[in-house]
Amino acid sequence: MSAAAITRRNLLASSAAPVMALASRTAPRRPNVVMFMTDDHGAWALGSYGCGEMHTPNIDRLAAGGTRFTRAFACTPVCSPSRMTYMTGAIPSRHGVQDWLVPRDSFGAESHRWLQGFTTWSEVLAANGYTLGMCGKWHMGEDDRAQAGFSYWATVPGGGGPYRDVEFVVNGERRKVPGFKTDAVGSFALDFLDRVKDRPFCLYVPFYAPHTPFDYQPDEYRKPYENARFSCFPRVPTHPWANPGTTRHHGNVESMRGFSALVTGADANVGRILRKLDEMGVREDTTVIFTADQGFNCGHHGVWGKGNGTVPFNMYEESLRVPLIWNHPGRIPAGRTLPPMVSSYDFFPTILDYLGLKTAPDSRRVGRSYAPFLAGKNPAWRSRLYFEYANVRAVRTENLKYVERTREWPSEFFDLESDPGETHNAIDDAAQRAQVRSLARELAEFFKRSGAPPIEQWRTTTKQNMTIYKR
Repeated sequence: MSAAAITRRNLLASSAAPVMALASRTAPRRPNVVMFMTDDHGAWALGSYGCGEMHTPNIDRLAAGGTRFTRAFACTPVCSPSRMTYMTGAIPSRHGVQDWLVPRDSFGAESHRWLQGFTTWSEVLAANGYTLGMCGKWHMGEDDRAQAGFSYWATVPGGGGPYRDVEFVVNGERRKVPGFKTDAVGSFALDFLDRVKDRPFCLYVPFYAPHTPFDYQPDEYRKPYENARFSCFPRVPTHPWANPGTTRHHGNVESMRGFSALVTGADANVGRILRKLDEMGVREDTTVIFTADQGFNCGHHGVWGKGNGTVPFNMYEESLRVPLIWNHPGRIPAGRTLPPMVSSYDFFPTILDYLGLKTAPDSRRVGRSYAPFLAGKNPAWRSRLYFEYANVRAVRTENLKYVERTREWPSEFFDLESDPGETHNAIDDAAQRAQVRSLARELAEFFKRSGAPPIEQWRTTTKQNMTIYKR
């Protein structure tokens, strides 16, 4: 075992010991945690976020009975680095994953444990007495091996693959599971819940859906869309930068139906798990969180995809904006919507703050806890969020967005108040020059302050095998 691993473990143990001792004598049991995460799922694609045709009754009930953030964003618009940021609180140029992990980097003999040297929020929970289960998509390296404090592990290694009759790795054992992959993820989650005993538990359920392929969805999940008009899916001309690998879905009604059915399949399994919590009598003692790894365009901007739905990569709102719902009966206000801009890099400090846990500080973490909002408070909050994806970085204010790319690609500036659809790149507008210069300085200062190199040196921040994109 490496010195880094030992140091991290000792840090966790030392920080946890006094807390655990105090809890055993005086404090009430901490709440259980269930965290759902969908894949390639923009906030727009839920009933509770305004898409009336999207059949998501269970998630919508979570929103109605809890608190829903209206401006939650992923730090990066692609899966592996986004998941790493959720787990570590570090931005991609600090945790070292700048794009989705290809199979050789994700699992198998050549795989790398990309989280090595970082403390994850899940490890902190494990060190403080939680039993942890992970059921679904990991995609952060050595996918077939339990890690980061999880003792129950059920996954299909890698980031995608078919939805029917797939092979899972379940606690180290390979197991072919017939039927629909999303339902299998739900069933493993129920199996974990059957095993938890007296200690508080944390169940992480990162669904593969609604990520492609659209090869299979059970009839029960397709049925709500038999006569759908798919009015939430824009029909606009294909973007001139569109990734050629995704254009076959643009304007394709069957792709719209497949995407929607996959969302509904995930929703149905959220319902299965919530009913299980009720049956166990622990729903009142459980915090439920629903979010996505990053957003997704289904025709928005003429794009089908996320950040890599265009070449060069984009930082469109739909690529970055995610659903974020927290629900805990009696503790988190019901029916509340919150407008503060929060990022995936805020999740690490928030979950620990909410649970009353601490760990050693790490300068690579850049986020801030939004837990006070969940308690019904209204603290002073920031007016800037920062994003990155390989050779593109961005800063978003309340109503402006500056997108900076390396020298071979154009940069962009959008006035989100007058141009919410991000249709006009105003970077060369004379009236915007001062704003552009100011935001460019802010962007450079944030990444320098965070320990990242200048954007032109972004390749020094990762050792992964990078995907080659062409258009």
